[in-house]
Parts: sequence; C-alpha cells; structure tokens
Amino acid sequence: MPIEILMPALSPTMKEGNLAKWIKKEGDKIKAGDVIAEIETDKATMEVEAVDEGILGKILIAGGTENVPVNTCIALILDKGEDAKSLANYSAKTAEVAAKTETKKEEKVISAPLVTEHSASNNSAKASPLAKRIAKEEGVSLSGISGSGPHGRIIKEDVLDLIKSGGSRAGAVRRNPQEFSAIKNNNIRKVIARRLLESKQSVPHFYLSCELNINKLSELRASLNEVAPQDEKGVPAYKISVNDLIIKATAMALKKVPTANSAWSDEAILIYNNIDISMAVAIDGGLITPIIKNADQKTIQAISKESKELAKKARDGKLQPEEFQGGSFSISNLGMFGIDNFAAIVNPPQSCILAVARAVEKPIVEHGQIKIAQMMNVTLSSDHRSVDGAVGAEFLKALRHYIEHPILMVI
Repeated sequence: MPIEILMPALSPTMKEGNLAKWIKKEGDKIKAGDVIAEIETDKATMEVEAVDEGILGKILIAGGTENVPVNTCIALILDKGEDAKSLANYSAKTAEVAAKTETKKEEKVISAPLVTEHSASNNSAKASPLAKRIAKEEGVSLSGISGSGPHGRIIKEDVLDLIKSGGSRAGAVRRNPQEFSAIKNNNIRKVIARRLLESKQSVPHFYLSCELNINKLSELRASLNEVAPQDEKGVPAYKISVNDLIIKATAMALKKVPTANSAWSDEAILIYNNIDISMAVAIDGGLITPIIKNADQKTIQAISKESKELAKKARDGKLQPEEFQGGSFSISNLGMFGIDNFAAIVNPPQSCILAVARAVEKPIVEHGQIKIAQMMNVTLSSDHRSVDGAVGAEFLKALRHYIEHPILMVI
C-alpha cells in the first residue's frame, strides 16, 4: 500500500499553509531524512523531511499551492515491491482516518515532520516520527533497535522498551513535554503583587549602601547566648540571632534619626512617634511582615523571643491583623540565603526598608594594621519625597555606631 505524506502542522495553532515547492520530483528515490518539500506559514518557511524509504510515486498537491489544510494528503510514496500501477485506483485516506491509524497502530499513514537535528543513525533508521522524537529527547540510538511495526518499522513502544531496560545515554538532554506548570495566585500573592507594583511605580526610590563590621556584634551575641538561663531539661530561655540584634540596632538608630521613621502624605510628612519594626518573613505563597512594636524599648532577649513567635505564627497562618498591619520601618534579611547585596522595595506608607545581606570574612585596614573582619552589606531603600539622601546617610551612620559598638544596646 502506498505511504501517504500529509500536510504537516508547523505549530499547534496552524490550520493550513502554503506548499511552496517540491525539492524532490516524481520518480525520485528518497530515504529517511531527505528534504522533500518546503512549507510556508505566515511566520516562517520550513523544510519537510521524508521518514521512509521508497520512490516518490505521485505528487497530489503541486508546488506553489496556497492554503493547503493540515493533514491533507500531498504526495504518495511507493514502498518496496510496489510500482506506479498501485496508484491508479488508490484513494487517499481522510485526515481523520490517518490520525486514527497513526495513534492506534502507527502504520504507514504519516504526517511529514519538520527537519530536526537527528543523529545519522537515527535518520537512517526506519521509524515512526514519534519514535524518532522520543529517541532524540532520550539520547537513544535507533540503529540497535529491532522494530515491531509493519515491515520492521520502529515504533514508540520499541524505544520506550529500550529506555526502560536502561538503554538511554548517560547525560542525555531530556526535554519535558510540558513546557510549564501553573501555580495559581492566592490572595496573599495578589495583594503583594499589587502593593509592590504601586510602590515601584509611585514611590521615587533611592538607595544607600555600606558595609558594617559585625565582629563585636557576633561577640555580644555569643556572650548573651552563653549566659542564657536553662530549664530543667537544659533548654536555654532564649537564643539570640544576628537578626535580633539588627532589629534592636535599627530601632536605636531610628530613635537617633526620627525623620527616617516616617511616611509621606500629600499634606505633610508624618513622623511616627513609635518605633515599630516590620520584619519580612517568607511564607508559602508569598511574604508577610509581622511587627515588633516599640522595639527601641525592648531588650534584645525580648525581641528575640517575640520575633521567633511572630515568625512561627506567620508560617502557620495564625497572625492577627494587628500583628502585621502597620509598622513604621521594615527590615528584609536574606543573609541566611548567602546573598551578598540586594535592594528591597519600600513598603508603603513607610518611607524606608533596610536590606541586610550576609556577613563575609575579609581583610580590612584598622589603625594602619591589616585585620580579618566579618563585614556585612546593608542597603537602605528610601522614599525620596520624605527621606532625603542626607537623612538616609545619617540613619546609616547611627546604625553603624550601634552595630560596631553593640554594648550601647545593653547599657
């Protein structure tokens, strides 16, 4: 039976195309991989390759024909032992029959595929287009596969059987047929997206960065944790983190520079009378900022306990509105993820957010001597309408003072 060549679909949405020209002519011998025709769409001209050996017996759609529907039979190939007489009374199968035949039996009613980069062994092998595609994606050579299809043709199941037996090439590139997966936006993500977009579009951000020496801060942290009281089971009453100390230092710096603890309104710049630190916490599906209220008046131990409780409630979805709505200044710390430097987006109506990166040991010069210090990069993002560059710089100077002289936070 002659082998039908069908008009291929060059894209998932293609319904018809132009058969630009035939590269092969009737009577030509063809083998798998030979370019036989060119197909045009409104976007590109693509070559079509043969997937079976034989003789191009009859061209049914002439070169230059426009608007040829997908799956229309455009030519017939004579298989071994067949001659032109077999074409005399042959009636091309409909696209529907062709599709059913390919899906059910993978017989010789085939759509001509696009030219792709197959290995030489895969091009020469007699295989269905689907089998060739799977073999290419899995890094399998078709040369060693015995086909179970008609006339020894390799079909999909033959390739899959080889792969199951461990026949795929080590290090082969395997493309996932599903191009993407969709994660539905929950309400939290939608609110975050809207607020961040509004902030970036409407707030004139500017950024100030500096490095802070946290050697003494780390020593204070170690000392505080060392003297923490323990219960009967030996569990310490608290465990101070670097972030707890940064929250305290930030609150103290805001007390020194209250204009950084502010918000913009069209009528006036609002200076907050309380120092309420919003700390960014990552949760499933988004980000939330629970608040350490009056952080300047609380001990480091109290801040540590409260921050851990709020973070747990945030991840468990148990925060009350008053625990995350409001705040006067935000801190986003990505140091635990190994981030060296970043700039955060202002959290309106607040004027400022402090981005904290990781601490890295590096050589510094101190009093003419080279020493190794733990240096931490911080970046202050500010709303330029309410916080000028000088105010931002003054705040960072105060922050440096408390970070590099942390004893001031406990006396």
